[in-house]
Amino acid sequence: MTKLRRGTRLVVASHNPGKVWEIQQLIEPYGLDAISAGDLGLAEPEESEPTFAGNAKLKAVAAATGSGLPALADDSGLEVDCLGGAPGIYSARWAGPGKDFGLAMKRLGEEITSRNGWVAPGPRANFISVLCLAWPDGETRLFEGKVFGHLVWPPRGGNGFGYDPMFVPDGGTETFGEMQPEGKYAISHRTRAFAAFKAAMLDAITPDAIAAKANAATTGTGRDLAAFSAAAASLSTRAESAAFIARLKDDLAVHGSDWKNVTLGAYLDALQRQLAEAPATEEPAWRTLAKALLAASCHD
Repeated sequence: MTKLRRGTRLVVASHNPGKVWEIQQLIEPYGLDAISAGDLGLAEPEESEPTFAGNAKLKAVAAATGSGLPALADDSGLEVDCLGGAPGIYSARWAGPGKDFGLAMKRLGEEITSRNGWVAPGPRANFISVLCLAWPDGETRLFEGKVFGHLVWPPRGGNGFGYDPMFVPDGGTETFGEMQPEGKYAISHRTRAFAAFKAAMLDAITPDAIAAKANAATTGTGRDLAAFSAAAASLSTRAESAAFIARLKDDLAVHGSDWKNVTLGAYLDALQRQLAEAPATEEPAWRTLAKALLAASCHD
């Protein structure tokens, strides 16, 4: 069984900025040189398999074959008991071509209502993540993680992405959308899948959090633009947009010297230009606005 070593270049086989960022945070302390499939210009394969494991393997093999590098793919979603496991592998597709999870959560709420599923404390559900590591020679390994809980309506909180504002993990009172990121990541389905991946593939690598933080400090201005970009590219709802603006405000207070436009007039001018130049897309308007708000802090 081939294992990974510090310095190995690894493709994160996803075009989802939020997912890419989350996986990169998990692997960074292990000294892996991660690059996304999107950055390499690799096409997204059609997710045609009937299972999470099948789709994770399909994506990882496509990225490994296309890049000549080992690739790590994730396929994840939400399974609701009273819906027979739906939306399941179709979790992202329920959000439509614009990946609007505001619409997806509305559809989910309506589907549960049609099944009379809103019984206190809420319908049982679980998030599932299956990671697949693929090598260019065709070798693959699969790792699974789940977190169980119940759903609430209406959605609560502006953190996270996807169905997070509807999901309360067992033993908690806050949704994933209300929890601080470190709290969610401590128990998330992807973190649990990664724990299995780590035990099997990274047991010879000692995590070096100090080195990872030092590297981040030397490669940027102090602003975590990667995290902001991932959040902007993933949000779908008004609550998520409000939380994003609050984070920008906090960032200005701490890293104002790194902002391109710090006066209200200059910032609004830059925001106007960013919105005027934004391409027409099917993405939620809140996401377009978040991207423009971030860009106005970085560019004229």
